[in-house]
Amino acid sequence: MADIVDTRTHAAAALERACEALSRGVPVAIPTETVYGLAADATNPLAITRIYEMKGRPRFNPLICHMTDLAMAEKHAVFDPVSRALAQAFWPGPLTLVLPIRPESAIHPLARAGLDTVGIRVPAGFASRLLEAFDRPLAAPSANTSGRISPTTARHVADDFTDKLELVLDGGPATVGLESTILKVEGDTIRLLRPGGLDVAEIERVTGRRVQRNEKAGAAIEAPGMLASHYAPVAPVRLNASDVKPGEVLIRFGGKPLPGEDTAALVLDLSPAGNLAEAAANLFGYMKHADAIGAGSIAFSPIPAIGLGEAINDRLQRAAAPRS
Repeated sequence: MADIVDTRTHAAAALERACEALSRGVPVAIPTETVYGLAADATNPLAITRIYEMKGRPRFNPLICHMTDLAMAEKHAVFDPVSRALAQAFWPGPLTLVLPIRPESAIHPLARAGLDTVGIRVPAGFASRLLEAFDRPLAAPSANTSGRISPTTARHVADDFTDKLELVLDGGPATVGLESTILKVEGDTIRLLRPGGLDVAEIERVTGRRVQRNEKAGAAIEAPGMLASHYAPVAPVRLNASDVKPGEVLIRFGGKPLPGEDTAALVLDLSPAGNLAEAAANLFGYMKHADAIGAGSIAFSPIPAIGLGEAINDRLQRAAAPRS
């Protein structure tokens, strides 16, 4: 079983143990404001291979590389003026930028899935302290089995990986609860590769430009979160439910009851007040709770596709997609 170390009460010990493990090429689960990440040295091919193997992740699916700040990021990627402005506005925070890799970058091609681009994020909180102490980029996808629900607590991570993982750093529940928003700037166009914890409206406000959505089904994988089936619980998912079937778990929104919910195995409300930020923070935890009680199926009531609701609906559509 993984050893769990609380970063809030044992910060120095957590940093020392994490840096020691990372130096040996051993992945470590770390808290970030989005979700928990499975971090390893982005310059070490053996360490990166261990991430793919532990998660069961396809190697054509690139990893996000985490940096201490913009200065470190510019040593590894080429920034255009719009990407730099976005980094200055939203880092540290839930924004990943896909950028051309510098030829001299030490980030191993395995972390980039062989692409000539790299996804970079600057996280907040304890992850930032760890990056500063380790002084190398960390490749850190979500700390869960590939395709399953992303973890928002240390216990989620430990329960998923059991004895596969040596160390889990516990920073408390993730405050955002959704993975980062992923953008790629191409000339005058800002493309949204994955909606996430940063509202697209904020990006458009800062840049004065419309963000273009990826509209092609089956588009090439340029960043994490683009697989059709992803973020999925064990139980099948039913979206935009207008009623509840006997024995289902209902996850609703906005305090609005549905017909038949008195026959549900469990009723959860992402945000009784209709707050999309609260709903985002609760989403993955509620899905895991539904799985934990052995739900036969999970019904979701409609959630507005505005603001963070765009990212929530993206996760739900992928969770409900046919599974391989």
